[in-house]
Amino acid sequence: MPLGCVVRPAGRLAGRLTGRLALTLAVTTLVPGVTAGSGHVAAQQGGPRSRPALAFVSAERAHAISVVDLRARRVVATIPLDARPRGIQASPDGRRVYVALSDAAPNAQGRGDAIAVVDVATRRVVARYDAGSDPEQFAVLPSGRRLYASNEDAGTASAIDVPSGKVVGTLVVGIEPEGVAASPDGRRVYVTSETSNTVTIIDTRADRVVANVLVDLRPRATAFSPDGRRAYVTAEVGGSLTVLDTRTHRVLATIPLERGEGKPVGVVVSPDGRRVYVANGRANTVSVVDAATHRVVATIPVGRRPWGVALTADGRELLTANGGSNDLSVIDLATHRVVATIPVGAGPWGIAIPR
Repeated sequence: MPLGCVVRPAGRLAGRLTGRLALTLAVTTLVPGVTAGSGHVAAQQGGPRSRPALAFVSAERAHAISVVDLRARRVVATIPLDARPRGIQASPDGRRVYVALSDAAPNAQGRGDAIAVVDVATRRVVARYDAGSDPEQFAVLPSGRRLYASNEDAGTASAIDVPSGKVVGTLVVGIEPEGVAASPDGRRVYVTSETSNTVTIIDTRADRVVANVLVDLRPRATAFSPDGRRAYVTAEVGGSLTVLDTRTHRVLATIPLERGEGKPVGVVVSPDGRRVYVANGRANTVSVVDAATHRVVATIPVGRRPWGVALTADGRELLTANGGSNDLSVIDLATHRVVATIPVGAGPWGIAIPR
């Protein structure tokens, strides 16, 4: 029935259709999004109200997670932890956040070494997974059933079965592994090792190493293009971004970023794959790289010593975790300007935004 038509019942039914029921039918016909008998106007999409836009920030020195309301631009909860948190990721369904914890014991697995599991709805730690010694970063496969964590002091990567919370495999990688990233299809995991200057590529179906690629000095993190054809690897000491062909495992380009104080660490790719955003550590900036030309097209000043980076769900804003100034910078990507600074717990390291 076209919008604006009014139902006019005929015969004996018309005499009974009076009062509130008649009004309900009229409103249902005239106002889109209203359900007859519901007593209220539904959301425009016809579904339940969307979950709050939250960011979970690992605060390394505070031994806590700061929960940030991205609309209110403030911390709304603090989740205490019993060890040093660094890498942090959300589950594919957005219901859980995982955070890597390390204790102070050198070169051995301590009681604090684990992946802690946080329920997003209750903001409570609900489980702990074994993750080998000194887990620093990790990746969650798109299936949500497997994690891969770097064991920095052991030179290995641990494969963790999520349903059981147990380590099901340990793979030898480079020296001092740190960054871990999963390809969009979940078939490959890339592990960056900062002392051997390598990227180790793991086949997740076979749980075996299939390649080691030499990159620039002290590689820190990897991000993939949306189609999975390119991998972008930051090099802290090299001051660069390496572009890898994920099919051939060949280096396609090494892009210079900030020199001098610039120490590229966190990296993320825009949803359309056209831009790569890199946090430059002590340079207190973010580099914006054109993925097609491999050129830096903008440099954005942010807080002190940005480390982790994350895009909001709509891809319109970029967040940086600024470990030196204990805050987040919120960047409007249309203007390349910081539009908000949000204080968080001491030593913000990584950012996870449940989708």
